[in-house]
Amino acid sequence: MKITETNYTPIQLKLPVDYEKIIDITDSVYSFMEVMNHIDLNRYIVEKDYNTGRPGYDSEKLLKITLFAFMENGYISLREIEKLCKTDIRFMWILDDMNVPSYVSIGNFINNSLKCSIEEIFAEINEYIFSVDEVDLNHIYIDGSKIEANANKYTWVWKKSCIKSRDKTFLKVTDLINTINEDIMSSYRIRFGTRTEYAPEYLEMIRLNYLEKTCLNPEDFVYGKGKRKTPEQRYYDMLVEYTEKIISYGKHIETCGESRGSYSKTDHDATFMRVKKDYMGNDQLLPAYNFQLGICDGYIAVFKAFQFASDMDCFQPVMQAFHDIYGFWPEYPVADAGYGSYNNYLFCEQHGMKKYMKFTMFNKETKDLKYHLNPYRSVNFKTDENGNMICPAGKRFFFQRNSPVKDNKYGRTEEFYQCESCEGCELRSQCHKGKGNRIIRVNEELTGFHKEVIDNLNSIQGALLRMNRSIQSEGAFGTIKWNRDYKRLRRRGFDGVMLEFGLICCGFNLHKFHLRRMKMLKAA
Repeated sequence: MKITETNYTPIQLKLPVDYEKIIDITDSVYSFMEVMNHIDLNRYIVEKDYNTGRPGYDSEKLLKITLFAFMENGYISLREIEKLCKTDIRFMWILDDMNVPSYVSIGNFINNSLKCSIEEIFAEINEYIFSVDEVDLNHIYIDGSKIEANANKYTWVWKKSCIKSRDKTFLKVTDLINTINEDIMSSYRIRFGTRTEYAPEYLEMIRLNYLEKTCLNPEDFVYGKGKRKTPEQRYYDMLVEYTEKIISYGKHIETCGESRGSYSKTDHDATFMRVKKDYMGNDQLLPAYNFQLGICDGYIAVFKAFQFASDMDCFQPVMQAFHDIYGFWPEYPVADAGYGSYNNYLFCEQHGMKKYMKFTMFNKETKDLKYHLNPYRSVNFKTDENGNMICPAGKRFFFQRNSPVKDNKYGRTEEFYQCESCEGCELRSQCHKGKGNRIIRVNEELTGFHKEVIDNLNSIQGALLRMNRSIQSEGAFGTIKWNRDYKRLRRRGFDGVMLEFGLICCGFNLHKFHLRRMKMLKAA
């Protein structure tokens, strides 16, 4: 008798034909597909202009599995996306019987088809979500955070150091040319001209003339241990060495540009900054990008990446990006003390936005009564009948000059006043510790802005906005960096960084939309 019981397994995989029967109704994939069904994704996909080779994957489905993966995991690697497409029933449902793409295919799709359109996709996702959830775009909470770049730590290039080294090389070139003129070229009755700065083209011309007049052949030069160079060869080698150094310093300075003071050799777009998480423990600068978020009702309304550390210079580009997406300026931009500056207040004044950004001394002005009432502060000086400021010692201050405000494109100036005499004053040690008569700077427009900001933020509405800013803007970065463990970039280059962070922000908003959907269902 033939026994066949061991030729089969009693437990076999059984799947229904319809995946929706085994995906729970509260799963995030349904919220995701609701948003995707209201967006025309094909308009953001770059189609191939050739038809050779085997048929490619459906670009729309590749985009959907990419966005859903970032929605579920924050940042996720390409290999993990490929694995989920093989094992996760939700990804199988999105693929809809399409063959599982490899991580290479997914990576090529992201790099070649999304780099120029991720911000547009982000804007259209927001358009649907904001209309459904009735998001208030008039109140925007702004904050920034520095995220470490995918670059080696000890690959810095400092712009100031390159400028100093290049200037020293210019002096060495001058000494070398003078030496060549005296020792070599004097016999030919030729003299090379010296300059304060040398362009590589000029040094190349000198090198060629030097070879021509001395009849030297670089192929006959000797190198290595035990070989003695002639003076002509030694001067030639030094000239070539200095030329290469000047070219190298020039490339470093050009890469830094006007707005940066450093960059990393392994990611030329990254700038060395101080990050909050200093795992080196020595306050060392690390290659990073400054990411800015504008939050409205818990959603990311706008995102931008910058190559400089100062938040103060990021405010206007972030507001301009918001205007480009939504077509208007928010009425209440709320930010911390890193954004309050004269230029930013003028920008708000020009575009009809109210001033709810703290300035540097806001807490001291509002909480330190001794500082606020300090009689030696120029804003607390009294004035006489002629409008001249009077210090506590009774000395008058007279106008000296007007000076343009630094980096101000509106043509604003500030006034400088000098005390008539601080010599022998009994209050000098408390009023003025410098040499000579005290000089103060007065900017009545900025003082007025500060008073307006204090009144706005100390009101009941201002207190609520400050509380909401700490919850929403800092909470968004807390979710991205800590809850989803996104503390270092994976891509290099500014375009790659914007693409990566754009996917992160799309996933954040989609995930937030799902959570609110579930909250509404539970409440119902």
